[in-house]
Amino acid sequence: MVVLARQCAAVKDDRTPCRSAPLREREHCFWHDPEHAQEASEARRLGGLRRRREHTVGGAYDFEGLGSVEQIRRLVEVAAADTLSLENSVARARTLAYLAQTATKLLEVREFEERLEAIESVLGARAARSVGVRP
Repeated sequence: MVVLARQCAAVKDDRTPCRSAPLREREHCFWHDPEHAQEASEARRLGGLRRRREHTVGGAYDFEGLGSVEQIRRLVEVAAADTLSLENSVARARTLAYLAQTATKLLEVREFEERLEAIESVLGARAARSVGVRP
């Protein structure tokens, strides 16, 4: 038995079908249903505010994401600086200890990455020499 997924009946501005699932017992998805137009508009507005805020905060802290050791290190630096500016407390001490532990792990990962790169470059040079290709 084949079950076909229902699709929203709306057509987008570029004349392509919406493809979102419609609301229960409705023909349109949340974004295109006339009864939810005000809620959808507010959701779009809040999404735009969040993206603007994310960009502003990212720029203020020189934060670009969590995709590399350097980016994560930057986040830990920002958190440590902000935590150091707080009033001395047990919670502050715990947070600083955790941040130090995280930073130590990041240093280990960076060291392993550097060592692996060195090993791979040596092995790559050896493999190239064995087939008569200069690196």
